[in-house]
Order: sequence, then structure tokens, then C-alpha cells
Amino acid sequence: MSTVIELFKYDFFLKAFVAAVFASISCGIIGGYIVSRRIVFISGGITHASFGGIGLAFFLGFNPILGAVIFAIFSALGIQFFTKVAEIREDSSIAIWWSLGMALGIIFVFLTPGYTPNLMSYLFGNILTVSVLELWFMFALNVVIISFFAIFFNEILYIAFDEEFAKTAGLPVGFFNYLIMSIIALTVVLNIRVVGIILILSLLTVPQATANLFTNNFRKLLILSSVFAFAGAISGLFISYFLDIPSGAAIIFTLVLMFGILRLMKVFI
Repeated sequence: MSTVIELFKYDFFLKAFVAAVFASISCGIIGGYIVSRRIVFISGGITHASFGGIGLAFFLGFNPILGAVIFAIFSALGIQFFTKVAEIREDSSIAIWWSLGMALGIIFVFLTPGYTPNLMSYLFGNILTVSVLELWFMFALNVVIISFFAIFFNEILYIAFDEEFAKTAGLPVGFFNYLIMSIIALTVVLNIRVVGIILILSLLTVPQATANLFTNNFRKLLILSSVFAFAGAISGLFISYFLDIPSGAAIIFTLVLMFGILRLMKVFI
């Protein structure tokens, strides 16, 4: 126990702990909406499209997270536009942006002069390397998400479960869809350093699946999702440190293991 407490004396571990808290809140809430709205693979498309921005940032020499933000938002709005306005099938739209982002990312990384950039922390995450600036970005994102869901909870609820009813009720569904997609894009990108591009989709879905075992109430689902995300992130953080394994993979493995155990308990108890 004393060893665990002593870890918080290290600056890098304290920052990782705070990052886990922030990631749990943002991914718990946004993931709850994504799962309820059944747009999980849209999030996957945004996630992988953001790789194009990381590659562009390395090529031009600016912050990779900023590049990922730009590409993620453009791809989120692009998927929404292709689906609703251009009337392209949603799965096709996702595939177009997904493949475009990954292709551009690979091209830009290949064209980057000098040594090939180390992409491991972006692809698979490394919560132990989160910077203070990234923590501020994550904090700001949490403030935006909590404020948005608190103010427009009923509107979000209607759109998530019955978009047609929301339209007949006079809600600006199109505006909310574009706005929420942008928030999803920001959530995906600003949490990339926690579990990486490859695994971020799991952080947006596994805690929500676990929360669904205990409630179907949307408000409670958002709260429980954040709680389970926090439990998995912190447990995975400690496991990765003591076993010296990648933090992103440890966090996701812990979340899936937690889901499996609780699911079996629900069946047999």
C-alpha cells in the first residue's frame, strides 16, 4: 500500500492519474451518447481519420495533437455532411473518411524529412507521458461537455433515442448533430494519448456496455459509464506501471475484464 501511495510523489504519475480522471469523465459521457445513438463506428472513422492530421503535423513541424484536432473535426463534419446532404450511405461515408485520413497520415509521415517520427504513443497511447498543456486541454473539454449536457440534456436525450420526434418537436436537430459530432471529434483526439488511436474506441464503448448491465436510464448511464471508465483507467494505470506493459493496452484489458466479470455475475447471481 505504501508503494502505491509513494507513486503519487512522482510528477509523471500524478499527471497520469489526473489524465485518467479527465478521460473517464469525457469518454464516459460522450461514449454514453455514442452507444445510445448507435454511432460507434462513426467514432471509429473519426479516430482513424485524425491520423492524417498527426502525419501532417509531423511533416509541417507543429503539434501533432493540433493536427489531429483539425482532421478529426473536418472528418466528423464531413461524415455528417456526406450522410445527410450528399445522401451517401453512412457506412460508405465513414469508410471514405477513415481511409482518407489513414492514407494521408502514412504519406505525410513518409515524406517527413529526417528520422521517422515515433508514432507509438499516438497509435497505442502512453498515459505516463501526458503533458501539463494536454491536461489543460482535457480539463477544458470536460467543462464544455458537462456544461453542454447539463444545459441541453432533454434535447440530447430526444435526439439520441428518437431523432424524428425531435424534428417534429421543432428542435434544430441538424445543428445539434454537427455540434455533437464536433465534440465527439475533440473527445477522441484529446484522449488519444491515454489509450491511442487504435484503442480509443474501446474507452468509448466498453464502460458504457458495463453500465448498461445495471441501468437503462440515460442520465444514470452517463454517470455509471464515467465511474467504470475511471475504475478501469486507474486499475490499468497501476497494472501497467507494476508489470511494465503499455498503459493503453492495460487500461482496455482491465475494462474488458471488468465487463466480463460483472456480466458473469449478473448471469449466475
